[in-house]
Amino acid sequence: MKIVLKNLTKVFKSRQKDEKNEVIAVNKFDLEIPDGKLVALLGPSGCGKSTALNLICGLETPTEGQVFFGDDDVTSLAPEHRGVGMVFQNYALYPHLTVRQNITFPLENFKKADRLTKEQTAERVAEVAKLVEIENLLSRKPAELSGGQQQRVAIARALVKRPKVLLLDEPLSNLDARLRLQTREEIRRIQRETGLTTLFVTHDQEEAMSISDEIVVMKAGVLQQTGAPQSVYDDPINLFVAKFLGTPPINVFDGEIKNGALYIGSDEIIKTGLEDKKVIVGIRPEGLYVADDGVLKCKLRSVEVLGRDTSIVAEHPNFTGASLRAIVGSENAAKAKFDLTFAVKKEKLLLFDAESGERIYFGERRAVRAGAEK
Repeated sequence: MKIVLKNLTKVFKSRQKDEKNEVIAVNKFDLEIPDGKLVALLGPSGCGKSTALNLICGLETPTEGQVFFGDDDVTSLAPEHRGVGMVFQNYALYPHLTVRQNITFPLENFKKADRLTKEQTAERVAEVAKLVEIENLLSRKPAELSGGQQQRVAIARALVKRPKVLLLDEPLSNLDARLRLQTREEIRRIQRETGLTTLFVTHDQEEAMSISDEIVVMKAGVLQQTGAPQSVYDDPINLFVAKFLGTPPINVFDGEIKNGALYIGSDEIIKTGLEDKKVIVGIRPEGLYVADDGVLKCKLRSVEVLGRDTSIVAEHPNFTGASLRAIVGSENAAKAKFDLTFAVKKEKLLLFDAESGERIYFGERRAVRAGAEK
């Protein structure tokens, strides 16, 4: 089931009668979620992603705009008539009911025409329990389950109705790191097996990039960029997206274009062919490596061994973040000394306007961008 959002807007009025302050949680949101895809709605806390999810499922009414499921306008349709399966952050399981009863509960609300027999209900519950691999837990109660098992029960309860769309609101935030990794893989497996159009809300960019077909990045209620995870990572449209995606985060410097060349402080980094201006320079941690003939002069702070990779932490007077990091192999880290120089991989270097934060394209990417806009 394809989901289309057109000019979707949600404004929350001020709680104080004498105040005119409004909160625009979702602002003129236009988005198409393809049929059968797993899409992550990604952004920091307070960006409006959960509100957008609530507008799609019908728990919130939009101030403006429309929600379509396929060709059907469902904007005014009640949540129970939209064919949506919803999984909440806190699981929302009934503590006094068994796992079987929790999963069965949505089926009890079916209208007479759609009501299932006991045999059909049992078959449906067995089917989703097998899908999420909790067949041996059906007689237990939620308090007797781990966090990951409770999450599987919540997913099974959402799937038992055979919804057209599956919506997941921060489903992994209450789990520990290892369990989050395991459960996100399970969510991806379940989505592929069911073929359900799935929208997954999260603030964890690693989580979103690892399992999604597409990611949608939000900031302050406004859609910033959408696309395949690796594409958005490699080619962010602005500084916010570039800084939000990536672990460790992108290295950000104050830079300047002089005589067509990019300078970070007194270091000439690369010829750009751009006109002279102040810029912000972003370099991914994997885009730096230690080289005697490198172009970026830094001071070594520390070397952190991370198992497979090594992180070099350094200092530069034009660096604007907390710690400048380069992710390199152990053999390259061995070259690090107090005064070191980094070479820069051109494809991992990004430029942004110093005032607006919008992306500035140069070299081959500029030509490709210009051709795409024609």
